[in-house]
Amino acid sequence: MRRRLLQLQISFLRHLAVPATALMIGLGSALAQSGDQHAPDQSGKPASTNSASPAEAAKDAQHKTDEFVEAAQAINGPAGNPECVWLGRRVVVLMYRDDLDTAFRHLDLYDRFGCPGGHVQAAFRCLTRFFSAIDPKVPDSLTGHVHTCWINPAAQPQTTVAAQPATSATSGASPPASAPAAAAAPGK
Repeated sequence: MRRRLLQLQISFLRHLAVPATALMIGLGSALAQSGDQHAPDQSGKPASTNSASPAEAAKDAQHKTDEFVEAAQAINGPAGNPECVWLGRRVVVLMYRDDLDTAFRHLDLYDRFGCPGGHVQAAFRCLTRFFSAIDPKVPDSLTGHVHTCWINPAAQPQTTVAAQPATSATSGASPPASAPAAAAAPGK
């Protein structure tokens, strides 16, 4: 009798162990995916789901609208249409970031709207001239340069003032001070 009772308990625990294990795995993965929704940022304040105030969101929306209006005024033809501007700039950014698969999918949409493919090519060519000017630490550096190149594909990067005095100092007739010492070293 005692043996029979022990077998019944073991059988019950076996049947209970499988669902309990599945429940523990499910809870563990659900907790791992959810994480801490209100993790503090670097300033120590809890992060909220809506980080921008309504005024900042309205200002950002107005800035985007102004960019589309600027593009429509500066570019004649379909490349100035809002859908062409949005998709085309997105394609150029994706190509810059080496996400070519996604860029080609966006380019298919761009073509489907009747937008000129040559404008994407010209804007990317312009962006390649700005590679050294794009600062990854500045939040909107890339998007600003892409917008500039979209509006004017013939745009040139501005030369820095610090580079001009350095080139003018070495452009004189006399060689730099380190050149005579370097020339004398091989003769020893």
